[in-house]
Amino acid sequence: MTERTQIGGLQIAQPLYDLVVNDIAPGTGIEISTIWRELENILTDLGPKNKTLLEKRETLQSQIDQWHQANSYEPKAYKAFLTDIGYLVPEGDDFNITTENVEPEIAGQAGPQLVVPIMNARFALNAANSRWGSLYDSLYGTDVIPSDGGADKVGGFNPVRGARVIAYARNFLDKTAPLAKGSHLDAIQYTVVDGTLSIKLKDDSLTQLASPEYFVGYQGEAGAPLAILLCQNNLHFEIQFDREDNIGKDDAAGIKDILMESAITTIMDCEDSVAAVDADDKSLAYRNWLGLMKGDLEETMVKGGKKIVRRLNPDRQYTVADGSTISLKGRSMLFIRNVGHLMTNPAILDKHGEEIPEGIMDGMITVLIALHDLKGNSAFKNSSVGSVNIVKPKMHGPEEVAFTDELFARIEDAYDLPRFTIKVGIMDEERRTSVNLKECIRAAKDRVVFINTGFLDRTGDEIHTSMEAGAFVPKSKMKATTWIGAYENQNVDIGLACGLPGKAQIGKGMWPEPDNMAAMMSAKLAHPEAGANTAWVPSPTAATLHAMHYHYVNVQTQQQELRSRTLASVDDILTIPLLGGEELSAETVQHELDNNAQGILGYVVRWVDQGVGCSKVPDINNVGLMEDRATLRISSQHLANWLRHGICTEAQVMETFKRMAAIVDKQNEGDADYRKMAPEFDASIAFQAACELVFEGRVQPSGYTEPLLHARRLDIKRQA
Repeated sequence: MTERTQIGGLQIAQPLYDLVVNDIAPGTGIEISTIWRELENILTDLGPKNKTLLEKRETLQSQIDQWHQANSYEPKAYKAFLTDIGYLVPEGDDFNITTENVEPEIAGQAGPQLVVPIMNARFALNAANSRWGSLYDSLYGTDVIPSDGGADKVGGFNPVRGARVIAYARNFLDKTAPLAKGSHLDAIQYTVVDGTLSIKLKDDSLTQLASPEYFVGYQGEAGAPLAILLCQNNLHFEIQFDREDNIGKDDAAGIKDILMESAITTIMDCEDSVAAVDADDKSLAYRNWLGLMKGDLEETMVKGGKKIVRRLNPDRQYTVADGSTISLKGRSMLFIRNVGHLMTNPAILDKHGEEIPEGIMDGMITVLIALHDLKGNSAFKNSSVGSVNIVKPKMHGPEEVAFTDELFARIEDAYDLPRFTIKVGIMDEERRTSVNLKECIRAAKDRVVFINTGFLDRTGDEIHTSMEAGAFVPKSKMKATTWIGAYENQNVDIGLACGLPGKAQIGKGMWPEPDNMAAMMSAKLAHPEAGANTAWVPSPTAATLHAMHYHYVNVQTQQQELRSRTLASVDDILTIPLLGGEELSAETVQHELDNNAQGILGYVVRWVDQGVGCSKVPDINNVGLMEDRATLRISSQHLANWLRHGICTEAQVMETFKRMAAIVDKQNEGDADYRKMAPEFDASIAFQAACELVFEGRVQPSGYTEPLLHARRLDIKRQA
């Protein structure tokens, strides 16, 4: 039995109680008794509302299922039905959001965004410190630089590859900070003369930047700077010099690296990328968030036989033209992503002995922790304007966004914070939200600072919502269907129409292949071109590379141009991507089964057995893909849909699972903590969980994977 402390009607698991009392509350100015009393009051008032909202989800889903069972899909009739049942709500008058005290990284900068599991301190520190990243390292270590012609990465430093990195970087400089004459390739010296950047070329002539205003400042001496700071599109980069450095000594201008301002913002995630099922897990998540807010989070690691202590980076200082100094933040601005409305957690029980909604607990405790930042209890500042920025996922429609707004207001009152101190990021990843996006934004118009599309969760919800409509197209064809393009465009269209520019981020989703950066550089240029001022990347390296796109595209200008285009249609978004009369070959069906089953197993076995919520999972072709619960949701719902409509059989799916389990076991044979699934399938809780996600997928709330995953992870913990 879990040891608990009774406070009022609440029963708080001891690890969480001790963390709040001994570590979180001191320094916040909030009395311990106030925390628990206000939490209980909020639960009494809002707990029933939370339950009612979840019941409405199930009621609407049941009505939609019955309609599809009784009717052939016809777009006009379908839309009218959704309006009649209140799934599609009337759209109100135009408006602009009124959010105030917005972080400068949100309001004024466009750039990459990281999402990182808060339970992993090393990952969290790496992400927080990824505000700045080495372009040379990011190029040298990835496939952006081809390995042909003797430029491979094997062994020590390869000068052929190094030369290609330098050429690529100089080309970047010529594109983003062109010279009045000549090329950065021909530069042999950079100096600051009378507050202006002067560049000597190899013919001994002097030139300057074509746009001198791009020069911001420098480090070191004006005549021999250690670094030159440039800025384009309100995004910075540093040219670094050191003629004693291994790279700089062979460079004509002594350039050793280009330091890119990279991950402008980071989402510290308590949701899809973690496996937090009890008080121990939640306490670890909260403790790491506390370390970030107090600035004292550390992680010790061994690299090359040496012990390294990872800490938060300090700010960066520069001398500007008039001799004064400026400071740029050395760390990414941190959001915290709470969980949604669905899940409960045994970390706290209410007066009825029932688990409390995890989203309410997250809100109360993560904001309490953020008070350390607001009150200056850290050597570093996360918020520059006295705000707490929370991303809220998996909300269904305007009522649920309004509930979050009410919850945040109650938390503000509990901690005596000014109204709208807590800002909200709305994940546009559920179908009822995307078709009612304008009204969702209206419901939080005084605190919204972020909207973001999420193809994977949005597709999972598309499949579950329309489960009874018919068989869906294969996953590989999903992005070519009508609804997805309209969904991505509408997110930007409505964001612009509701006045988000200058007050909130309009974001795009994750690049899933962390080892395939060359393809990312080709594909993700489309995100700033689409008018998104941020987009998710899977690593600090990816953030540094993706940052180049925001120099190539001025998002602010792009957004202005997009305002005149024809708005995306909700009718298109409501177009269900059904297979229709298309016949799939047996080979195509089996390939889809293999791909889905392998991905499900590869993720679930780590989640359930090891508590790893986000990992790079080799796919069926051994290509590493970033997997979290969103990818699991789409794969499991897709197989459930094909089972429902006879595209495959249960026996066929089970045979596929067992065959793929052996492959996943093989892929993980180098992991000493790994537990094999094959051939003792009945003894593997992880294998059982993977199967349940598909065979019981139709009855899972909104097709979410959390209820089954949490139950099976708790089984493993009880065994241990």
